[in-house]
Amino acid sequence: MRQTALAAASALVATLALCAPAVAAPTTSTETPVIFVHGRNSDAGVWTTMISRFESAGDPKSRFFAWDYDTSLSTNEVLSAQLADYVSRVLDETGAKQVDIVAHSLGSLPSRWYIKFGRGGTTVRNWVSLAGPNHGTSLGYLCALWDQGCRDMTPGSYVVQHLDEADPTPGSTRYTTFHSGCDEQISPTTSTMLDGAANLEASCLKHNALLTDPAVADQVHTVLK
Repeated sequence: MRQTALAAASALVATLALCAPAVAAPTTSTETPVIFVHGRNSDAGVWTTMISRFESAGDPKSRFFAWDYDTSLSTNEVLSAQLADYVSRVLDETGAKQVDIVAHSLGSLPSRWYIKFGRGGTTVRNWVSLAGPNHGTSLGYLCALWDQGCRDMTPGSYVVQHLDEADPTPGSTRYTTFHSGCDEQISPTTSTMLDGAANLEASCLKHNALLTDPAVADQVHTVLK
């Protein structure tokens, strides 16, 4: 009698397990935190429009972080280490294993340095550069005498040389760049493009307009999925 009851109970548990709805695994797009890195003489507030657009598309607000930093400091000696610390804090806070980075202009350099020469080769899943001076910009010479960030942006600078030598897009990170033929700050505008990256051309947009353009935001959001 007892064996019959146990058999019936086991059959009932098996039936309930089959009928229970499957639990969907969380999607990568909402698991991976996104860290936004602003450009020279700017701050984290420049990302408000893009973040709002991502949230309207269904992403949770908790996914997004914006790193604020002093753009006059050295890319390789100071900023890349500060970014590494910030990434570590985001990973600790969220419990994630990796982050995505979206950088504008000068922000492309310390984030690239972190990936290539720091711990970012394993922690950065996607790296997106909006109008980054990845091969330098001649406009950097205009402020290079008194601003280290500007010196780092000049063509052939120590930072640019080391980022571009050997493999400019190392590791398993997926690299995407956006440039515009109407960019008045990156000269030449093709400086943003990198071998090994998905290099996308935006419409005729000024340098800072890439931050708020809906089409660019939608393309970035697609990359981050």
